[in-house]
Amino acid sequence: MFQIQPLPASEFSHLYGLSDAELAAKNIQVHYSDGGFPCRVSLEDVAEGTRVFLMNFEHQSGESPYRSRHAIFVADGAEERHPEADTVPEVIACRLLSVRAFNRAHEIVDAEVIEGREVDNQIRTFFENPQVDYIHLHFARRGCFAAKVTRTAWS
Repeated sequence: MFQIQPLPASEFSHLYGLSDAELAAKNIQVHYSDGGFPCRVSLEDVAEGTRVFLMNFEHQSGESPYRSRHAIFVADGAEERHPEADTVPEVIACRLLSVRAFNRAHEIVDAEVIEGREVDNQIRTFFENPQVDYIHLHFARRGCFAAKVTRTAWS
């Protein structure tokens, strides 16, 4: 019924291995994970001691009043990991979430703040509405974009 989508590694691979100074020139901060930095490409918490980038990213590029950018973390060298359909990665399930359902015009038609363990049911409920085209998950405490959710082909 649904698929949680990682951000494509190809959007960030040109940053992998750049020096801290080169990244700073692009307004990207370098941090080292304490084990709790959620990478938007691997959809995993980055291992302790791993270099991560904190950058601004346009996660909602649709031409609507809801167009939006916000901070995200990406691990240096991150590889895309695609969860199985109808599964929620632990990096999402373990956090408080803001779940936002969008229509084809990129307008919010419904939203909820929930514990991550409840997101499977919330996604299914939102996709019961035929107006919902896709869903965005945000980490509610800091407001950062977490992932996009799409319907699977057989939905």
